[in-house]
Amino acid sequence: MAHKERLRHRLERTRGPSITSSAVAADYGVDGGTVPSNVTLDWSWGRLIFGHTFRDPYRLAKTLCAETPGKRDIAMYVRDPHVVISLAPQEIFLDPSHTYRLWLDWYRASRRRPEGFIVRFLNSIHDAEAVCNIYLKRHMAPPEPSFIWNHRASRILTYLVAEEPATSQVIGVVGGVDHRAAFKDPENGSSLWALAVDPQSPFPGIGEALVRQLAEHYKTRGRAFMDLSVMHNNTQAISLYEKLGFKRVPVFALKYKNPINEPLYVGDELDAQLNPYATLLTTEARRRGIAVEVLDQASAMFSLSFGGRTIVCRESLTELTSAIAMTRCDDKALTRRVLAKANLRVPDQTEAKSSEHDRAFLRSHRAVVVKPARGEQGAGISVDVRTPTSLAEAIERARRVSDKVLLEEFVQGLDLRIVVINFKVVAAAIRRPATVIGNGKDTVRRLIEKTSRRRAAATGGESKIPLDAETDRCLAEVGRTMDSILPQGQQLAVRRTANLHTGGTLHDVTHRLSYPLCRAGIEAARALDIPVVGLDFIVPSVSGAEYAVIEANERPGLANHEPQPTAERFIDLLFPQTTVA
Repeated sequence: MAHKERLRHRLERTRGPSITSSAVAADYGVDGGTVPSNVTLDWSWGRLIFGHTFRDPYRLAKTLCAETPGKRDIAMYVRDPHVVISLAPQEIFLDPSHTYRLWLDWYRASRRRPEGFIVRFLNSIHDAEAVCNIYLKRHMAPPEPSFIWNHRASRILTYLVAEEPATSQVIGVVGGVDHRAAFKDPENGSSLWALAVDPQSPFPGIGEALVRQLAEHYKTRGRAFMDLSVMHNNTQAISLYEKLGFKRVPVFALKYKNPINEPLYVGDELDAQLNPYATLLTTEARRRGIAVEVLDQASAMFSLSFGGRTIVCRESLTELTSAIAMTRCDDKALTRRVLAKANLRVPDQTEAKSSEHDRAFLRSHRAVVVKPARGEQGAGISVDVRTPTSLAEAIERARRVSDKVLLEEFVQGLDLRIVVINFKVVAAAIRRPATVIGNGKDTVRRLIEKTSRRRAAATGGESKIPLDAETDRCLAEVGRTMDSILPQGQQLAVRRTANLHTGGTLHDVTHRLSYPLCRAGIEAARALDIPVVGLDFIVPSVSGAEYAVIEANERPGLANHEPQPTAERFIDLLFPQTTVA
């Protein structure tokens, strides 16, 4: 008999009453009446189980063990968590999160208003779909958009979103539960759930504004406090909550041991800390039961083993990529020749030689891109170079990265990254250069430092804006310096390249990508004969047919392409027998 079935029989033989399902919370009124027992609240991604409404620990244990496959239940306010765990130690674990409480009678609203965005109630199905995308970007389990939309008028659930008015784009979300409306809570409480901010948004203070607005919403309703649960090692979030006046309280949560929760109860099995790109892939591998061994932490090199087969990887570069394919991508001049021979559109290009030769190329195109023939992560690249002086300086910077320097026709348009795995387009994203937003008081240097901290936090330390000569050049072109003070709300692009490692942001456009661009991406991968590649295009529109291929990356970063399944398709390529239909 399976262990779970044995548990069910054991629980049914206990002193507690036998049940088949927990009570489901409805929109209870707030006037008098008996507080309901055994309250659970469906939130699409799983159930919120109010542990303090369960008088019998056996019934609470059974409710947790009845979790629907694919869902993620959480039992909060459990009075005796040790007792509940003892009833099902193989199925239930103590969530490693802290609970924080904000007493609303002590809370004071901020005089500072959001800058560049607004906070409002969710009011359309498009809002609900945008909210789900943000949760996916943050690797959080999202509710179904239809669930969010159908509960927009609920007295129990509240969704607030942050919106950028200039683009009508939703850039943040927070959910809340009114405990009084849910189960006539005698403590008159409320709670905050699933705060998430789009990692690509340039605006500061989005999370704080969402938390404050929800607190003020529940204070207006007359609630006594607002609780939240936060992972014990999420120092950035904890710092924000403590700044707003939240205090830690001895409240515990329990969860069911499912595959989604596995990282929370099995610990870190790896013997080294890898960067976000390698971590994304090893996490997916471990989820499928593939053995992971870190071979060299500094270079993010690891091996994956399953069914008697071992493949060595360096992030997304694997033994499946031949030395010839890697050479074709590594040398940008060779990349262009291979793609041109395959009848793909590429910009005009030449090698930097004499001053006279280089200036003649500049005169023929008016604007050029200067880049090292070998290099990655945007190092040594200067974009939209227009003067002989700037050209000479850009060539000198590029020579610090590679002895061979290329001059390339500057093509106007959107910077599009297409990821092709196993000769199928898996993801496409527009890459935008690093941008800062003025506040009327900070220098550009200070704004860059602040933005870099936010970008680093959102990307595991991979994205930062360099304070270097190229940034100085880009500022000088628009009449600014590092010491300039930008007016309130003014946006300024401080780089011309859109690489993630130089502070650029990625914005998913996979489902908008035209067939001609998809076909060009696949044809480029086949011409290079490479199984995993990131192709850089310049396009007027992602829905059109015009393009120019400018580079191919043999080791593309597969992180930050959410919600597209880049890691899943990567592991499918390496170990197709582990593919889940």
